[in-house]
Amino acid sequence: MTAGHRLAVVGAGAVGGSVVDLAAAYGHTVVAIADSTSAVVDDGGVDADAAVERKTAEGDLGDRDPEDALHADYDVLVEATPTTLGDAEPGFSHLRAALERDRHVVLANKGPVAERYGDLRNVERDSDGEVRFEATVGGAIPIVSTVEDLDPERVTAARGVLNGTANFILSRMAAEGIDYEHVLAEAQDLGVAEADPTFDVEGTDAALKCVILANVLAAGDREFSLDDADVEGITNIPGSALELAAEDGRTIRLVGEATREGIRVGPRLVPQNTALAVTGTRNIVQLEATDAGQLNLSGRGAGGEPTASAVLGDVGRLG
Repeated sequence: MTAGHRLAVVGAGAVGGSVVDLAAAYGHTVVAIADSTSAVVDDGGVDADAAVERKTAEGDLGDRDPEDALHADYDVLVEATPTTLGDAEPGFSHLRAALERDRHVVLANKGPVAERYGDLRNVERDSDGEVRFEATVGGAIPIVSTVEDLDPERVTAARGVLNGTANFILSRMAAEGIDYEHVLAEAQDLGVAEADPTFDVEGTDAALKCVILANVLAAGDREFSLDDADVEGITNIPGSALELAAEDGRTIRLVGEATREGIRVGPRLVPQNTALAVTGTRNIVQLEATDAGQLNLSGRGAGGEPTASAVLGDVGRLG
């Protein structure tokens, strides 16, 4: 078993908070936690419960500046701030600061891998630190590590259902025969969809995950970003389309596909009762490998604890 690591967690939302909660169970010590405005740092180990209680009561984690977390005495920086597009900031700067100190980085933030993959690898190349990012694709599902185990050069394609919100909406539309707007409102009431669901329902989130997979498959031969993806969302699918599909033994899913040639995301007709017809918020990825054939990986693709399990799995893979 790998010796425990000292973690600095930047981003105190659902994923970052769950990493802090679960770290000790995986044998690690959290020495710093930061959100966008404050931080708590303790070389002996942060009192996470006290930090959360203070955040709830006073609105901040502690008396320290967020930058102090980046300069703490840690082995691994867990970057769990919200994904941003374009320059992928501030996540990329956090990653660079850690690598320049020869520290490891584990990302839950998709931005640096999807939007600045070449920059990420260049900074990593000059560091003794390593970057891992299993949690950026499919929550708890071990997709990136499976591709690594198979050898990216021997995986020809990855396709699947990679956004739980969109899949929940399509599943409910098919099951109840009701239109998109009604199901979206239900999903928002249940907390499955954000108040602004654009990222999910327009296909951006699934596309970012496919961009990351395309970068992994390309293994440095080519760099992809969101601009390279052909993306269509689910907002214009009428309930009648799902009814017609059902009459033919099929359903509609938002399917993404990543290869070394490019990325496509959009609604696709898939046969009912087959692997891609997952229901609710579950995700699935099918890997096509030259020797292993088709592998189906399915599970909880989002949420604090499932995604934190992927983060901590990456931490455990580090030397």
